[in-house]
Amino acid sequence: MSVKNQVQLITYPDSLGGDLKTLHRVLNTYFSDVFKGGVHILPPFPSTGDRGFAPQTYLEIEPSFGTWEDMKAIGEEFDVLVDLMVNHISRQSSYFQDFLEKGRESEYADLFITLDKIWPDGQPVQQDIDKMFLRRKLPYSTFTIAETGKEEKVWTTFGKTDPSEQIDLDIKSEKVKQLLTDFFLNFKKNNVKIVRLDAVGYVIKKLGTSCFFVEPEIYEFLDWVMKLAASLEIELLPEVHAHYTTQYKLAEHGCWIYDFILPYRILEALINQNSGDLVHYLKTRPKNQFTMLDCHDGIPVKPDLDDLIDTSEAKKIVDVCVARGANLSLILSDEHKAADGFDVHQIRCTYYSALNNDDDAYLTARAIQFFTPGIPQVYYVGLLAGENDYERVKNTGEGREINRHNFSLEEIEQSLEKEAVQRLLRLIRFRNEYAAFQGEFEVLDSPADELRLKWTKDDKSCMLLVDLRAGLAEISYIDEEGFADHFAV
Repeated sequence: MSVKNQVQLITYPDSLGGDLKTLHRVLNTYFSDVFKGGVHILPPFPSTGDRGFAPQTYLEIEPSFGTWEDMKAIGEEFDVLVDLMVNHISRQSSYFQDFLEKGRESEYADLFITLDKIWPDGQPVQQDIDKMFLRRKLPYSTFTIAETGKEEKVWTTFGKTDPSEQIDLDIKSEKVKQLLTDFFLNFKKNNVKIVRLDAVGYVIKKLGTSCFFVEPEIYEFLDWVMKLAASLEIELLPEVHAHYTTQYKLAEHGCWIYDFILPYRILEALINQNSGDLVHYLKTRPKNQFTMLDCHDGIPVKPDLDDLIDTSEAKKIVDVCVARGANLSLILSDEHKAADGFDVHQIRCTYYSALNNDDDAYLTARAIQFFTPGIPQVYYVGLLAGENDYERVKNTGEGREINRHNFSLEEIEQSLEKEAVQRLLRLIRFRNEYAAFQGEFEVLDSPADELRLKWTKDDKSCMLLVDLRAGLAEISYIDEEGFADHFAV
């Protein structure tokens, strides 16, 4: 199975109508000819936090979303992509609950990283922790074992609570490898075609390193999981937020990667009305990437764009977005902030709101994304030209919820009437169907306030011309009869 070079949808299982059955109906009713590339269903598994990213198991579907039969049915018509959090599992999982009961006597004890696997005496050393790329103040949590009353410290990279809700898995353990194999076999049985390896950059813990994307050990794990996936005809998409050189190493290793640089570069070009940095990037980036503008997190900044951006200029872009309602995710470790203190990890807002709810600018951004080589993904809020949801942020206390509005069927139908959405659907269909996108890509020379991108295959060609000053874009192409045609994006 190879990934289709067509547009994919990203959605939560309950964000387009409330559950998987309704999602399937929405896809068939409104988007059957739109998402030919497939649908990324964000974690539909039983979970105890982080909107699905603290899964208890991958062998079941959260009952309020539906069943594996519902997932399988969607997979009959659309290539389904799901997440596998290879780094961690829920504290409430049956595996960790057994460990909490029996401690080292649990049959599942070896699934987890007790601190003696890191420091021989089990005592954490602050100097070692200071070198790590931290996602919380301490990379471990303390638990009391029910049967013995003994305290156990286990590794927890993520989590907003103490103790954390997300317990790291020890990928060196044969038991973990068997568990991951069971999960993959279940995916295969239920029509999953692509698996995103979420948080894969954190799986190696090694003293003296940042414990993030530790080489060469990370490749040993990736090779193992790539071989497993290939045996089941499942494609893999490693998810790594890191310095761009790390992403490029993954691409050279034969992996699909995420283009986490493109969303910022497009935003910057439209705000500054200057294509210089975007043009340079489009000429040098690897092609085996999934492209996106928006997702369930935010618009990536650090570390994805480290050494690619001037932080004083980046601060101006961030300030524009904040003025348009965005909130920010910040880097915790001082060592991983910029020299001038710049610490923005992600800009959290809808992409439509980041562009000031300007239809022309938004459609221009999408056109650039679709003309950029790779597999384009459209997040469901972006699909419906959604604006920042401040109410959800207020009600949940979670900044990322600004871009996670759940649409009722009525809201979906209302959104489909928006001119921006109709224009976007036309653009998606063109990207899916026009033959030249299977051919050769060129970035043509242009003034700094313009952008010209071209695709050619046999007798078909299409060109995107962007006028950054006007915030407008036009596509010219050779039609089926061989005549020149064009339309305003």
